[in-house]
Amino acid sequence: MPPRMKDRYEADVLPALREHFKYENVMQVPRITKIVVNIGMGEALTDGNALDRAAEDVAAITGQKPVITRAKRSIANFRLREGNAIGVATTLRGARMYEFLDRLMSAALPRIRDFQGLNPNAFDGRGNYSLGIREQLIFPEIEYDKVDKVRGMQVTIVTTARNDEEGRRLLELMGMPFRKN
Repeated sequence: MPPRMKDRYEADVLPALREHFKYENVMQVPRITKIVVNIGMGEALTDGNALDRAAEDVAAITGQKPVITRAKRSIANFRLREGNAIGVATTLRGARMYEFLDRLMSAALPRIRDFQGLNPNAFDGRGNYSLGIREQLIFPEIEYDKVDKVRGMQVTIVTTARNDEEGRRLLELMGMPFRKN
């Protein structure tokens, strides 16, 4: 059975976008291609177990084992050497991507204290959206008692939209809770 977000996209969002932007071909309609969940950790240089605990958190949230990200270059001021492990990331595609997006919008974001909506201007100019999450505790998969430290993460939603207007409209129709300006 396909995820309900995919059904929603095919049944409601695709026809609405096609009508709104007057696309002639269904392949021109923007869609979400992948979601990247990333935790960058400076403390991984001093605490070897921090990376493992962050990887467990990301695996619990996404349902997929993350890869360890490494430093591309050395920076002396941060005591960072090229090749040091400095974070974890995972890329979600297909059914897992839609399931994660569904959980993010319906379960996690409403649990943020004093949530006023997401910034509608956090697009990159090519229709991709990035949001920062201050604590992993908003996800229901994380057990509060087992958390050693509150960690933030970055979630990037990559779309095939050609510009920010198309990307914003796609995510609005998918149900992303943007703040009204």
